[in-house]
Amino acid sequence: MVRRAAASVTLRGVMMQASPARRPGGSDGRTRLPKLGGRYGLLLLVLISTYLLSSFSISAAGDLQVVLFLAVLLLALRTSRFSRRWTMAVGAVALIGSAAAVGASITGTDTGEGVSELWKGLMLLVTAVLIVRRVLARPTVTLQSIYGALSAYIVIGLMFAAFYAAIEHLGAGHFFANGQHASTQTFQYFSFTTLTTLGYGDFTAAGNGGRALAVMEALTGQVFLATLVARLVAAFRATPEQAPPASRPRWPPSTVRRRTSTSYRRRPAGYVRRAAPARSRPNSARTSNDLHTDDLGTAAGRDPAAPQK
Repeated sequence: MVRRAAASVTLRGVMMQASPARRPGGSDGRTRLPKLGGRYGLLLLVLISTYLLSSFSISAAGDLQVVLFLAVLLLALRTSRFSRRWTMAVGAVALIGSAAAVGASITGTDTGEGVSELWKGLMLLVTAVLIVRRVLARPTVTLQSIYGALSAYIVIGLMFAAFYAAIEHLGAGHFFANGQHASTQTFQYFSFTTLTTLGYGDFTAAGNGGRALAVMEALTGQVFLATLVARLVAAFRATPEQAPPASRPRWPPSTVRRRTSTSYRRRPAGYVRRAAPARSRPNSARTSNDLHTDDLGTAAGRDPAAPQK
């Protein structure tokens, strides 16, 4: 019996060492701050680089845009709070669709170019939804929220430019009026001037589909700036990392009553402390001895109030 008890105790000790108890805040027992997802600085940098790169006339600009937009979508997925299964599924679909879009663009036909532009627009639409959803889900408005809103604004402009290009390649006629030349640069220029409601007037949509899409973009740009961006800027405040550290609690607290310290002041030379005057006992206060004397005087036939000899 003793051997069995010793063996069971030893087995329990080995199991406890093999599987230590988890403490809240990490395995090392330290208290860790919750992770604040949604880092949009890199995403904003990639979007600006994509727009600047598309301004140059490069033969493979369309295929390169597909790859860059795929990277933007993957970055947006990384900052989202989807489960690992959903993230892997969406990423796999994006990779397969992007490969198909590049293959269709290589054919050089109008249909292939239109399908590729349509896929770009769909990827950017999903990216904008992910970014706006994550920004609105943040408990506090931080600098990363501002970066996310700006990234979503640029993504919306690039998305409408891709849809305009798809209409150009899949439609029967020209997209712009008076048969003006249409390219990736002109579509993005027309898209951002419409999104910001500048309205230069040098490019105008010719068909009804292009005009309806331009009106939707102008409304989206105004609502986006007047609601989301204005709300974020108004409620902006420093991040928890930038906030000043909280002061340590003072001890003892203010609710605890402190003892007043005795002040020892230096007495001047020649100072003599005055003696307190003797307190006279009031007549009303009579002790037990007085009562005993009164009883003796009464017994002897004397007046208790008369002075004693």
